Amino acid sequence: MLDFWYEFGSTYSYLSAMRIGDLTREAGVSVRWRPFLLGPILKRLGWNTSPFKVQQEKGRYMVRDMERICAERGLAFTMPETFPQNGLHAARIAIVASDEGWAETFTKAVYLAEYAKGREIADKDVLADCLKAAGRDVDAYFARMSEPETKERLKVQTDEAMALDIFGAPTFITVDGEMFWGDDRLERAIAWAQR
Repeated sequence: MLDFWYEFGSTYSYLSAMRIGDLTREAGVSVRWRPFLLGPILKRLGWNTSPFKVQQEKGRYMVRDMERICAERGLAFTMPETFPQNGLHAARIAIVASDEGWAETFTKAVYLAEYAKGREIADKDVLADCLKAAGRDVDAYFARMSEPETKERLKVQTDEAMALDIFGAPTFITVDGEMFWGDDRLERAIAWAQR
C-alpha cells in the first residue's frame, strides 16, 4: 500500500498523478489517493503562498523544469495564469471519489484541465467537465462537495497531513511510515512499498 498525498495547486503532483496508477499496478502495489490542502501547511511554515511565488527564481525554474519533464513524458503543459490555483472544491470532490474508487480518473481530469489546458479549476464549469470525464453526475457531486461532512473530511485529511509532517506535494508514504517527497521519488517509494 502506498498513500499518494497530492494538492491540486502542485505542478509536480500533476506529473505523479499522470503515472502513479500505471506504475503501482505494474508493481502490484495498491495506492490510496489522498487529496489535501497545502495552504494551511505552508502558513504553518510562515508562507502565505507557494514557495514558487515567494522566490521568483525558483518559480521560473519550476516552469522550465515542468516544460522539460512534460516534453520527455509526452504530456501537455500550459502554466495557468492563476498560480497556485484554488483547488478547494476539486479536493472535496476528490475525497468523495477516493472513497468510491474513481479518484484516479477524476484527479487526472482535473490536472489535465489545469496544467495541460491552463483552465481555472475553481470554475464550476471546468469541474463539471472533469466530473463528466470521470463518468459522474455533475449535480449529485456538486451537492456532495458542499455537504458539511465532505468539508470536514477534507479538513481532517489536511490535519492528518500536518500530523505526518508532510511539507509539500506530492508526498508518498508507505505502510511502515517511510516518506518520499517529490515526483522524482515515486519509483523509490513504490520499490520500498514492495519490500
